[in-house]
Amino acid sequence: MESRLERKKRRKKKKRRFKKFLLFLILILLIGGGVYFLNAYNAIKATAEKMHLNLPGKRTDISNGNKPINILLLGVDERPHDVGRSDTIIVATLNPKDHSMLMTSIPRDSRTEVEGHGLTKINAAYAYGGLPLAKSTVEHFLNIKIDYVAKINMQGLVDLVDAVGGITVDNPIDWYDKGFYKKGYHYRKGEIELNGPKAIGYVRMRHQDPRGDIGRNYRERQVIQGIIDKGKSVTSVTHMQSILKALGDNIKTNLTFDDMKSIAFNYRTVREHIYNYQVQGDPQMIDGGSYIVVSEEEKQKVHNMIQDELNGTLDMSKYQNDGDNNNTGASQ
Repeated sequence: MESRLERKKRRKKKKRRFKKFLLFLILILLIGGGVYFLNAYNAIKATAEKMHLNLPGKRTDISNGNKPINILLLGVDERPHDVGRSDTIIVATLNPKDHSMLMTSIPRDSRTEVEGHGLTKINAAYAYGGLPLAKSTVEHFLNIKIDYVAKINMQGLVDLVDAVGGITVDNPIDWYDKGFYKKGYHYRKGEIELNGPKAIGYVRMRHQDPRGDIGRNYRERQVIQGIIDKGKSVTSVTHMQSILKALGDNIKTNLTFDDMKSIAFNYRTVREHIYNYQVQGDPQMIDGGSYIVVSEEEKQKVHNMIQDELNGTLDMSKYQNDGDNNNTGASQ
């Protein structure tokens, strides 16, 4: 396993791959958003203001562009009369000095203390208290400081795929939808065209895939790549407006417009080295509920790993396990 130092010396870096489409949907406006800021400053500013949400607590100053930070990324499946739960939970640790980013995924069923609600699943914190409680719960769970929070509604995937005019993917397996898109719809093996609603059905299916979550994660990355590839050719004002509307309608964050500008221009190099880690735990049935129980040793290990990334001393070879953990290099 290569050390951080050895990895830095490599001239050829592997293509960037994101573990969750959540991260791309949010960071497209942040670390990858420089082009948008240059070409559509006023439209981006209006979108950022629409996305902004004030949260209690002291703000972190990132105006100088060299401070390592933690951003909590939440994917929420909101529905009418239901605020939803944060089914995707990722702590993104950005270190601009080392040109690296660590993405730590927390299982949604992790059992933890949620203030005012006792021991329950960590994804329930958002349903009980929105972004403030979700933030404080993750901070307590890993004993870390979260600088910023960004939440995206899963509807954003539908809107973004439609905003770029649909995408093409190479479907690795053949199956019939059980209701995520349209019950009985045939997702044929091979190259298929997807609009927004079809795309959400494509990435949500899990139980018919022999690879389970790994297969679903692969299909999520396919959709991300499809959006990226199609987005590169977007030149019309109409499509650009649709993309911005999709972001504005589906993302809430305590990042201000100035914060986003700082991340877009000063933190872009964190894409050069992307490290992934999946928090490990034991599945258990407790009082009739299904949980992932994360040991204190694992929590301390993850705390140390995040702290190492903030300090610029991370060596992922110390933290590897049998989970879905990998290191990825990406060119700017």
